[in-house]
Amino acid sequence: MLCLLLASIPVVAFLVTLTVIIALTRLDADLLLALYAKFGNQPASLKGKVVWITGASSGIGEYIALCLAEAGCRLVLSARREQLLEKVKERCLLISKGKLSEDDIMVFPLDVVDYESHKPAVQNVLEKFNKIDILINNAGKSQRSPWVDVELCVDRELFEINVLGSVSLTQHVLPHMMERKQGHIVVMSSIAGLIGAPHSRSYTGAKHALHGYFDCLRTEMIEHKIDVTILCPGPVHSNLFIEAATGKKGEMMGKADNLKDKKMMTDRCAYLSCVAIANKQFEAWITEHPFLGICYMNQYSPLLSFLFLKIVGVKRLMKMREGQ
Repeated sequence: MLCLLLASIPVVAFLVTLTVIIALTRLDADLLLALYAKFGNQPASLKGKVVWITGASSGIGEYIALCLAEAGCRLVLSARREQLLEKVKERCLLISKGKLSEDDIMVFPLDVVDYESHKPAVQNVLEKFNKIDILINNAGKSQRSPWVDVELCVDRELFEINVLGSVSLTQHVLPHMMERKQGHIVVMSSIAGLIGAPHSRSYTGAKHALHGYFDCLRTEMIEHKIDVTILCPGPVHSNLFIEAATGKKGEMMGKADNLKDKKMMTDRCAYLSCVAIANKQFEAWITEHPFLGICYMNQYSPLLSFLFLKIVGVKRLMKMREGQ
């Protein structure tokens, strides 16, 4: 009997390993986030929280707002375009199904690179809600161009929008959270903040910088009981490429989103982002294969990741990145 049991161990181990591999190939998020989505806190657990979202007028930011409105969170919606924010507010009120009133959603136009406006902006939000439980730094700009064709001013622009905007606003929100000994800072990065994405040096460099800034913040905030979450989506349906930079000053891609492209749907990305926030996950990878697999390879075997990318090639990788 014992011999039979021992002989079956390799078979059981093989079946378990095979099951895990098959399960991993079906994921659209890192393993921890996938487990949280199945067994952890859901966005509804954030009900009643005051959540400030930048870049809330469209794309992932808009859908995060909708997900949190459905959960019953009180919201501060910020972006440059007030008219679009008002439309997002209307959608949030509708999807909340009575959980929120007009007074529970604040439309607050804000340009993240107008650093001087950040301190009074925080005061205005506090006057309205008396607290800020969660700050979601989602505002950002994408960019596409070969490395050698990028003008330095484009790097500077992307760094100011994608990095310093979040750093500045966070710095003005932190004293309030530190005084309360509670709070949650969320920053929207990208899988381009984990791997060297080709043809987007300004965007990739800025997203890598975000990890440095906010990993540093997470460590410092341990004693203040303030959580920091870094979200890393992969290719997602949005209108990001309409205003995305190229390599030239003032030039934009002007490319509309095509729903036929093989990218994650925006509402799915927003839901997984909210699950990561609800469970206070340090860092969340939100992407489908092959990019999820590349993230794991890059994390645990950078050489294997580089060899894989070398075999795939830049042209093929770019098509995969665009969902083609």
